[in-house]
Amino acid sequence: MNKFMKTALITGASHGIGKAAARQLAQAGYRLFLNCRTSVESLTAYAKELTETYHVECTPVACDISDHAQVAAMFQQIEDSHDAIDVLINNAGISHIGLLQDMSIDEWNRVINTNLTSVFSCCKYAIPHMVAQKQGKIINISSMWGVSGASCEVAYSASKGGVNLFTRALAKELAPSNIQVNAIACGVIDTRMNACFDDDERAELENEIPAGRFAAPEEVAEMILKLIEAPGYLTGQVITFDGGYL
Repeated sequence: MNKFMKTALITGASHGIGKAAARQLAQAGYRLFLNCRTSVESLTAYAKELTETYHVECTPVACDISDHAQVAAMFQQIEDSHDAIDVLINNAGISHIGLLQDMSIDEWNRVINTNLTSVFSCCKYAIPHMVAQKQGKIINISSMWGVSGASCEVAYSASKGGVNLFTRALAKELAPSNIQVNAIACGVIDTRMNACFDDDERAELENEIPAGRFAAPEEVAEMILKLIEAPGYLTGQVITFDGGYL
C-alpha cells in the first residue's frame, strides 16, 4: 500500500502502544485520526505536536470504543470531514486481574466490549470504504494470553483469544477485496497496563522472558508499520511478539 495520502485510525492513542504507533505513522507520512476515551486534552496536544513535527494532519477523536453507538458516531465524524480510513489499528484495550468467581458481570462486559466488541464495531464501519477502494489494512493489537491463556486474567485472555480468531476469520472474508487483516499478540510491553508490577515482580517476570526484558511500545509500533507495509499476501496472521516467552 502506498502510504502517501493514506489515512489511519488508531484507537487508544493517548498512551502506550497507540501513542508510539501514532508517532511512527506520522513520521512515515500517514494522515491520522487518534482516538481516546478520556485523555482528550493530552491527546489534542500530542496531535498538534505530531502535526507540527511531521507536517501531517492529526485529528483527535474522543470516543468510548466499547460503545457501538459512539463508534458509529466517530466514523460519521470522520466521514463528515470528507475522509475515510485506509488503515485501521485496533489498539485500545483494558485488563482485569482477579479470580473469575469474584468478577462481576459488569466487569466481564466491560473487558469484552472494550477489547473485542470494539474491534467488531471499528471494522464494521471501516470496511465499506476499503472494499470500495479494493485495498486496506487492519491491524489488531492482541496478547500472548489470547494464545495460551493466563491465570487470574480469564476475561482478558478470552477477549484476546476472540481477537485472534476474529483476525483469522475476517482475513479470509476480506482477502478477495485485497484487504489484509493481521494481529500482533504482544508479550510484556513496558506500558501503563503493566505498571502494576513492583520492582521485585518486574525483575522476576523479566527473568522468565528469554529476551530478558520488557519490550518498549516503540518496538510494537515499528512492527505495526512493517505489517502495514508488508506484501498483500501476508494476511490472517497472529504474530506473537513476546521475546520468546511462549
